[in-house]
Amino acid sequence: MKMKQLKFTVILLIFFGFNLQSQIHIVPQPLEISIEEGFFILNDDVKIISTKETKEEAKILCSILKEGFDKKAKISKKGSGIKLYINQDLEKNLGKEGYKLSSKNNQIVIEGASKAGLFYGIQSFKQLLPSDFGKKNYKNKNVDFPIVEISDKPRFSWRSFMLDESRHFKGMEAVKNLLDEMSVLKMNVFHWHLVDDQGWRIEIKKYPNLTKIGSYRKDTQAKRKSPERVGFSHEGFYTQKQIKEIIKYAEERHIKIIPEIEMPGHATAAIASYPWLGILGTTSEVTQEFGKLPDSYNVSDPKVVQFLKDVLTEVFELFPENVVHIGGDEVNFKTWENSKMIQDKIKKEGLSSPADLQIYFTNEISNFMEDNNHRMMGWNEILGDNVHKEHENSNMEVKQKLSDNAIIHFWKGSLDLVNKAVTSGHEVVNSLHSMTYLDYTYKSIPLSKAYSFDPIPEGLDEKYHDKILGSGCQMWSEWIPTVEKMNNQVFPRLAAYAEVGWTSKENKNYNNFVIGLKKMQNRWKMIGINFHESLE
Repeated sequence: MKMKQLKFTVILLIFFGFNLQSQIHIVPQPLEISIEEGFFILNDDVKIISTKETKEEAKILCSILKEGFDKKAKISKKGSGIKLYINQDLEKNLGKEGYKLSSKNNQIVIEGASKAGLFYGIQSFKQLLPSDFGKKNYKNKNVDFPIVEISDKPRFSWRSFMLDESRHFKGMEAVKNLLDEMSVLKMNVFHWHLVDDQGWRIEIKKYPNLTKIGSYRKDTQAKRKSPERVGFSHEGFYTQKQIKEIIKYAEERHIKIIPEIEMPGHATAAIASYPWLGILGTTSEVTQEFGKLPDSYNVSDPKVVQFLKDVLTEVFELFPENVVHIGGDEVNFKTWENSKMIQDKIKKEGLSSPADLQIYFTNEISNFMEDNNHRMMGWNEILGDNVHKEHENSNMEVKQKLSDNAIIHFWKGSLDLVNKAVTSGHEVVNSLHSMTYLDYTYKSIPLSKAYSFDPIPEGLDEKYHDKILGSGCQMWSEWIPTVEKMNNQVFPRLAAYAEVGWTSKENKNYNNFVIGLKKMQNRWKMIGINFHESLE
């Protein structure tokens, strides 16, 4: 009889624990969660216990509580309530971005290995609140906060979202809203694609025509490979003052901003602004078409290379992070093959092909960056690989070796190219286009496929796993003109990519993710974010 009673008790505990566990959903899924019976009763009288060291994080927590209780929480150095502190000892097991969240019936403790870790702990706290907590007519005076123990850290250090604003400018409010949602999801890199053929979106004071001319186009292609136009102009750019404001906004959310300044291809907007930058001599206005265009920077001309260094110098002064993305993709080598200036440069430098010249040029830019305490990043064409299979019958031999310090942003080609990059000593951010491009339809990349992405390719030798910095998801905007349409493409897949970057492989579970996502969707509805509702 005692044995039967014991078995019943064990089954009851397992069932009860499972039911409690099923109530806890945080996106991205934390490393470890345990939950006990009971609640911390959260109300508008709760105090935030904070030191001077954590005052900024305390203000963030205070604003979260004010959204629901409509009352500013008191911040105090002593007492009971919600305690925030930096615990550097956590770094040994949880890394610099790790945190712990512990709640009992008389207090909540959030501790981080760094301020970033503490911030992420606060974001998990936020997700454990009711999804309608910030609603204007929220009337609950008491919130039952679960008794939990959470230990958490990210799987990867690079968890990126990219926004292309060259093709369609979205503006400061849209960018700030995206940064807000990235921060909730613990994403830490905003890759800002500010320069391309269809528009130059960043003020460069030494070259004012870049925005005076390059930020405006007369019309826009309406459909792929079509002469049809939308029938109206498009323009917009950020002043350096506005960029500084956005950088500060991102820093408060522990997000690094990595600007992308495309070179040597995707340069039509710059060439339209200063025609002496180009090769063809025929580019007179910002293009209305999308795709791989013929003109590019004339890298055989020292004045053009100096122009790019001048632009980068202002970029270095503006952005605090030491990584700058140069693009480097989709250079039209047919133009280079037919250019006497380019061919003379190839012969002069003893190079073997246009692809070899691109690496030669890229290394010059990389060396310039290193001399200025910066590091270059680029799409994987900068390695010289024929990823588009366009040059099978022509001489694209590559003898130059790309600078070891360059970060490779993998997006296209065989996954063997990732192996080639890491075995050559390069660090890699994996953004394989067939898995991570947010402009692709949900039929092409459904939510489940986005969630299934693993930045570490299957079969990669374990000794190279630490060369994979993480992943990025890309919002290319050729055919995404409005913020509403952009949000529909981004959400909810952004949440899936957040879990790809943060959650350990062993803890990923798509069914659990979908359950947690429903609560997040309720919050998106509340704050007016348009999202794709089907979870198929």
